[in-house]
Amino acid sequence: MDLLNTLVDKGFRRESPTREEALAVLATSDDDLLDVVAAAGKVRRHWFGRRVKLNYLVNLKSGLCPEDCSYCSQRLGSKAEILKYTWLKPDQASQAAAAGVAGGAKRVCLVASGRGPTDRDVDRVSDTIKAIKEQNESVEVCACLGLLSDGQAERLREAGADAYNHNLNTSEATYGDITTTHTYADRVDTVNKAHAAGLSACSGLIAGMGESDEDLVDVVFSLRELDPDSVPVNFLIPMEGTPLAKEWHLTPQRCLRILAMTRFVCPDAEVRIAGGREVHLRTMQPLALHLANSIFLGDYLTSEGQAGHADLEMIADAGFEVEGAGQVTLPAHRAAGRDGCGSHEGGGACGSAPAAGGCGSAPAEGGCGPAAPAEPVVAGEARTDLVAVRRRGAGTDLAPNA
Repeated sequence: MDLLNTLVDKGFRRESPTREEALAVLATSDDDLLDVVAAAGKVRRHWFGRRVKLNYLVNLKSGLCPEDCSYCSQRLGSKAEILKYTWLKPDQASQAAAAGVAGGAKRVCLVASGRGPTDRDVDRVSDTIKAIKEQNESVEVCACLGLLSDGQAERLREAGADAYNHNLNTSEATYGDITTTHTYADRVDTVNKAHAAGLSACSGLIAGMGESDEDLVDVVFSLRELDPDSVPVNFLIPMEGTPLAKEWHLTPQRCLRILAMTRFVCPDAEVRIAGGREVHLRTMQPLALHLANSIFLGDYLTSEGQAGHADLEMIADAGFEVEGAGQVTLPAHRAAGRDGCGSHEGGGACGSAPAAGGCGSAPAEGGCGPAAPAEPVVAGEARTDLVAVRRRGAGTDLAPNA
């Protein structure tokens, strides 16, 4: 297919596809799906080999968010029966992070619900970052705390944060249909603040909220323009008790096409399969590793994910390898000037970051479910049995899934 050959060549050169080419990827038929995966897989391997970076989420503060993001189980007015708790103490967060690191995670992602941190919140998170780094000096730490005020990104970096996550989530044109308590421009401003402070910026999207192909292309092209080091791709879990509870639009095939399009548009960025992979990709998760070079290990913010050991087995069975602490995540041109793990050109931090939930990002907005069902699931069919609310790990007395 001429289209795919063209996109592979452009990906090797870090050249942007046209909007028409990106839309054409999303419009390909299921008959061409393996060709699309193979083509995007060439670009993925060109920049990242067969490495898979593991990231681990720690939900520092769950629920009771004043923002009204329609996708999020922690939103204002949410009736989802999720865990609700206030700030974890630094030692509690450090213990939770240690479980993920022991399971093979290279990065720990610290997430808190809310519009954005107060200065006191930044102090809390700074103490937590220091506690984690004292336990494991080499671990990368990313913060996701919502909208940042002036000077807060710099303070997080001084405390040892390597990255900051804040997702765009959807296109600028449709953003107001999803959230009314803050704007798309607010999100862009926070990503720029992270960049300016020398943090590795991470920003991604949520697919499956009823958006058009044009919306998906718009947000991914906007992300390319912002140039984050990491682009998490979340697949909405329509969680009971949220406004989008009936939005079941995704099939495994569509998820793979969305990941492929993202890889072609952001060829040398860390593309992460984030919230929703277990629910929507199901038995086709291994194919997605040919497109993305990063995943979350274990559970998400408010929902349970695949067992950590199953993630590791899947990576090995698919012929990939877990990225080690000593390996540089990003290509050399992005890693230049960094302290080993790679990041945005011209800054001074590492790697990538998670999607958040409630702080204005993603993996907890619906989160991810348990193992794949035996029966097929079709787009539009509500399958609430695929979603398991997290009842273990941070905020509980039960051991985490890592």
